[in-house]
Amino acid sequence: MKSAYELAMERLEKAAPTKKLTPEQIANIQEIDSVFKAKIAERETMAQAAIAAAKAANSIENVRMLQGTLAQELRKLRDECEEKKEKVRNSA
Repeated sequence: MKSAYELAMERLEKAAPTKKLTPEQIANIQEIDSVFKAKIAERETMAQAAIAAAKAANSIENVRMLQGTLAQELRKLRDECEEKKEKVRNSA
């Protein structure tokens, strides 16, 4: 007897079959992930140093601005990463 989860997964697979990735596509996606993780870590490190300096100077507004800028940049990098990975997934 199948669980409700298994039945739901079977229906989902029939409605939208999963696309199998080639080893080359998997490698490309892993490379993209690696590159963007490094970019994100670098940006976070630089921003945290600037935020720490702003905190030391008791500049609350500057801290908030830097945190907002960091959040925007991280969101942009993550979106760019997902776009590149999606292109690889959709390539034939």
